[in-house]
Amino acid sequence: MRAKTPNESLAVLTDLVLPGETNYLDNLFGGELLARMDRACSIAARRHSRRIVVTASVNHVAFNKTVPVGSVVTIEAKVSRAFNSSMEIYVDVWIEDRQSGEKTKVNEGIYTFVAVDETGKPIKIAQVNPETDLEKERYEGALRRKQLSLILAGKLNPNEATELKALFN
Repeated sequence: MRAKTPNESLAVLTDLVLPGETNYLDNLFGGELLARMDRACSIAARRHSRRIVVTASVNHVAFNKTVPVGSVVTIEAKVSRAFNSSMEIYVDVWIEDRQSGEKTKVNEGIYTFVAVDETGKPIKIAQVNPETDLEKERYEGALRRKQLSLILAGKLNPNEATELKALFN
């Protein structure tokens, strides 16, 4: 299995925020945005693995800015790192100014997906070969984030989290 670049897994979804998808302040519901982000991440994970994929966890979501009704929203998802059967997908959310066309980053998230066979059993997938500085930064951070998640879940002894320990030494 050859390693793939993050761009080979890129998923971009662009959509309009409609009034029925907003709260009383006319901003996009957080849950609606999470669903859109999950779909984009699912496409990226599927493109990377060429397998059935399932959401394993939502590791981080930052709602940094509101998304007003009428906004054009673009969601960009890329696999930042692949492990044995799991993949970390980093997703960025942008809105476009209706007048100038200028894009502003409003949200981001980190999801974990697992590639499975037709019976739901996890299967091995190709690794990721980061190219840009941002891809390399996200790739390196993915192992630390995975180790932290495993520690919090009680599946890894903190003394074995070498990447995390290196941050403090």
